[in-house]
Amino acid sequence: MRSPWARRVLTAGALVAITATGITIGTLLGAKGSSDVGPFRVAFQLTPSTDGGTEIAIPPLGSLFLDSHDGPARLTVRLDSLDQRRTEALLDDPAGLAHASATAPEDLRDALVRLGLRTVGVSVLTAMLLAGLTFRSVRRVAWSGGFALLVTGGTLGTAALTVRPQALAEPRYEGLLVNAPALIGDAQRIADDYSRYAEQLQRLVGNVGELYTTVSTLPIYQAAPDTTRILHVSDLHLNPAAWPMINNVVEQYDIDLVIDTGDITDWGSEPETSYVSMIGQLKAPYVYIRGNHDSPRTAAAVASQPNAVVLNDSVTTVAGVTVAGIGDPRFTPDKQEAEAGPWEEPATTVEGTGKQLATTIRSLDQSVDIALVHDPASATALNGATPLVLAGHTHQRKVTTMPPTGTVTTRLAVQGSTGGAGLRGLEGDEPMPLVMSVLYLGADHRLQAYDDIQVGGTGTAQVSLSRKVVDDKPPVNPAAPPATPADN
Repeated sequence: MRSPWARRVLTAGALVAITATGITIGTLLGAKGSSDVGPFRVAFQLTPSTDGGTEIAIPPLGSLFLDSHDGPARLTVRLDSLDQRRTEALLDDPAGLAHASATAPEDLRDALVRLGLRTVGVSVLTAMLLAGLTFRSVRRVAWSGGFALLVTGGTLGTAALTVRPQALAEPRYEGLLVNAPALIGDAQRIADDYSRYAEQLQRLVGNVGELYTTVSTLPIYQAAPDTTRILHVSDLHLNPAAWPMINNVVEQYDIDLVIDTGDITDWGSEPETSYVSMIGQLKAPYVYIRGNHDSPRTAAAVASQPNAVVLNDSVTTVAGVTVAGIGDPRFTPDKQEAEAGPWEEPATTVEGTGKQLATTIRSLDQSVDIALVHDPASATALNGATPLVLAGHTHQRKVTTMPPTGTVTTRLAVQGSTGGAGLRGLEGDEPMPLVMSVLYLGADHRLQAYDDIQVGGTGTAQVSLSRKVVDDKPPVNPAAPPATPADN
């Protein structure tokens, strides 16, 4: 028979094991939650750790690690989403933004206090429940609860007492954020620039909502019922502020088709693929070609969206419009194309890509309304093959008519950066504006007019919109009989 001391030791060991199991289960169940911090939805989680610290996850860019406190608990903070309704409510209230900034630290502190209390409460209750099921003794249940309270409370207390506020100034980066210093230069300067940029972007959603009212005051061009409206975007470069703009324009203008001429990402990496998931939330088809900052993985992620079509030397008909497109032959995610060259030698040149697409178009039994290339240098060979060529890459909006050839007059429309060039847009004295265009195609699918939309830039967050009516007429087919009065 075991001695009384041996039984006590075994019982104590079993009690400790049951309590530890309860704490572990309780931590997994209770040490996580989410809370509203200003317009953001933020997720929190506590996990056991020997060295403590805080991880701030910013999908899809990566994570920041702060040596904020000692173990044995690590805090993970994940920025999940920006709530559009709360953002608009803040914008509608003149004092809303100032109030949100002032209350953000308090919101964060309250969320962490609730997380700590929930962790302690769930861990203690779980440990007591397991002890009750195992021992069926009120005294041992109380011991288990007290021990669980001591462990979890001591753990969180240790973390709270060792908090180092100065750790905020010494973050460690992982993921795409590792490249931030190389991409944007001096960290303090870019932080200052981004604070101004963020203030501007906070007003984007409200400003873009005013576009429809602005358009109603432009009497130059009245779209017919059979007009096809196409939104041309390009070079989003991972800027999350671009999606609310695109979504609002799609809804306000009743867009039939969105065309993206590439560089939707910066590095073409796996984490960036989550950025393109916003395509599936747009209420319009989305036609895309790969830019030189997009990888085959990026194109596959876009193709997986239910409303998206990826073109690569191929043709599709969407919303009644026939579109041909080809991806950029290069892959230069290092942003140092001029100095380092592409990572891989492309099989064809940029100009050769245009020739390849032109050959594909001319081999078809149908006419193509729009051709898509990323770099406008690819467009030369498409002159005369289609009436409209869309491109991006240069981050400068420009529309030109190519020299006449044959019976088709080709117009080249190069889009600016709908993402304000991403992080690179912060390198100058003022952030680059976010731009996009609405193209109006008539019943014959020829361009009749276009609206150039610009948000932000030049130190403001105002919306500007300019309309251009295309005054040239489609060429007459010499083989067709002349129109009679009844045909007009």
